Amino acid sequence: MTRRQLLASTALAPALRAQRRPNIVIILADDLGYNDLGFQGGKDVATPHLDALARAGTRYTNGYVSHPFCSPTRAGLMTGRYQQRFGHENNMVFSRRDEVAGLPLTEVTLPELLRRAGYATGLIGKWHLGAHPRFHPLKRGFSEMFGFIGGGHDYFNPGSKDNEEQILQPIEREDGSIVAEKEYLTTALGREAAAFVRRHKSDPFFLYLAFNAPHSPLQAPEAYLKRFASIPNKNRRTYVAMVAAMDDAIGETLKAIRESGLDNDTLIFFLSDNGGPDGNASSNKPLRATKRTVYEGGIRVPFAVKWTGKVEAGKVSSTPVISLDLFSTALAAAGVKPPKGRTIDGVDLLAAIPPRKLYWRAFGGDSFAVRDGKYKLVRTGKNPPELYDLDTDPGESRNLAGAQPGVLAELETAREKWNTTLVKPLWLDHIFHKDQLAKH
Repeated sequence: MTRRQLLASTALAPALRAQRRPNIVIILADDLGYNDLGFQGGKDVATPHLDALARAGTRYTNGYVSHPFCSPTRAGLMTGRYQQRFGHENNMVFSRRDEVAGLPLTEVTLPELLRRAGYATGLIGKWHLGAHPRFHPLKRGFSEMFGFIGGGHDYFNPGSKDNEEQILQPIEREDGSIVAEKEYLTTALGREAAAFVRRHKSDPFFLYLAFNAPHSPLQAPEAYLKRFASIPNKNRRTYVAMVAAMDDAIGETLKAIRESGLDNDTLIFFLSDNGGPDGNASSNKPLRATKRTVYEGGIRVPFAVKWTGKVEAGKVSSTPVISLDLFSTALAAAGVKPPKGRTIDGVDLLAAIPPRKLYWRAFGGDSFAVRDGKYKLVRTGKNPPELYDLDTDPGESRNLAGAQPGVLAELETAREKWNTTLVKPLWLDHIFHKDQLAKH
């Protein structure tokens, strides 16, 4: 019997068998624009599967991630904690020799906690939480994987075991084998996610389906490009085709859940890791700016939650929520206690959401943001602080700092206090960011 077969057939402890715990699925897009799904108002995209998921659950129009770019967001997602609390504030240069740049081993992850509780845990797709073997997902709580360790991947090239370029890293399985994948990578991820669901239909499972789509490089199969032949801009046409392929892959996963009779037993989250960046033809309308900024275009993302019979269907909520909440919501749904001795910043979205402030810090303190109700404070570089009313101005075009000095002072005090609970970044960011900030 192979390791995979053994894992799939392992019986749960009697206490866990007595009452099935819900399956938990996190679907994460990569560099997806805020406006680039049908349910987000996108006009030139076709995302019927995600649109159906959003209709069948609750959509949060003020859904955020805890960071304006990739690896730190994922660190917060896996731990339920502001990642600046433990120094994971920057993306890293891909290096299998770097023993520092990765999710610190002091942190306890969501898959670790769920696996201890009897869950089958699977990573399908992108990791980007450290390339050194000590940070490998199979050492951080996952029992199965089909994916790659770096921050990006070519969609047609399966990768090489010996290649040090991030986008050509090998696709790995949990037994250490390298996959010479022949399908378009996004399609393959959907195939593998559906297979994971079917393998574990009798177990409670945690599936982390982390697409690299629609992150660069802009690559799509000809069949998808033909669907959007009416889009004149080549980059936009390719980008939209990539989103459509991701939607179809998600559709395969949702089909497997439905056909396995698990629809009522599965809590599903969908979001992106940050807003759309400059250069990949994404659209963050009507929000300001892009990935790598703390303006809304960098941190507000499509955000939907579905659990048939448990999460209200067809609801659109304006309550601000954040990706850190997935950790707390998943643990509460599974009946698993959070780890002791550390601050957990997320809340349970299935319970009453308390009034709270949401915080952001990027590049070691070069950029900050605080949201409290409708107001948002923004600080970038040495520029004067900015204040926006997001209820009336989601595009952050009218700075109210001069008109609302009391609100500004209150948020500045909160920002300073929160900042004292954080640590310095453990490594430098891999891209010099000043020029991008200057554009906005």
